[in-house]
Amino acid sequence: MHVRKQAMADPDASGGRSAAAGRRPRQAERSAQTRAALLESAARGLSRYGYGNLVLEQVAAEAGYTRGALYHQFKGKQDLTLAALDWVLDTWQREVGVFVEREREPVAALLAMARGHAVFCRRDVARMAIALRLEFSGQDHPVGHAVERSYDALVTDCLRLVEAGRATGTIPPGPPARALALAFVGALEGAVVSLAGQAPYDEVLAERAVAGVLGIHLTAPERTEEHK
Repeated sequence: MHVRKQAMADPDASGGRSAAAGRRPRQAERSAQTRAALLESAARGLSRYGYGNLVLEQVAAEAGYTRGALYHQFKGKQDLTLAALDWVLDTWQREVGVFVEREREPVAALLAMARGHAVFCRRDVARMAIALRLEFSGQDHPVGHAVERSYDALVTDCLRLVEAGRATGTIPPGPPARALALAFVGALEGAVVSLAGQAPYDEVLAERAVAGVLGIHLTAPERTEEHK
């Protein structure tokens, strides 16, 4: 009798486990969607207002969620900001970095970075890095350290491409390679911030701005069809 009850119970238990297992992926998916929406909203808010003036209730509302939903995902403003920085870097790598890495020629890679960054920043996040770097300049703060690490990594990537371009002769001699890399990043950020909301000119002029810094002349094959 005991064995029969166990046998009868097993299908129900298995069904219960299957139902629970089915719910978990859906819950995880909804949680991931909520988190992504909150992070993109936070990135926009940081770009517009900076860290000190960021209002978490507004971040949640613009993402379509309540403040409680935000605090379910994040401990507070610092935790949210650090996560938003990671989200920006990860998303940038998926949408821009992969195309930069596919380019075999250093100048083509740098121009792809300029165009891709301009398109990426159409989310209204162009001022985020600049705003945070200025706000936390000289401070011993986790957000400031995270921003500086990401900035240094970008400059290092640009420096590597500049040096490669110099080695192949596609980037002419001139200022030290690191100075050129810093100017490249500054020109790109400045162009994208100044031209926010002015697509497709943001992409076209960002490319021209960095080409000028590199000391190269854009020829027709280097431009995309929409630029011609």
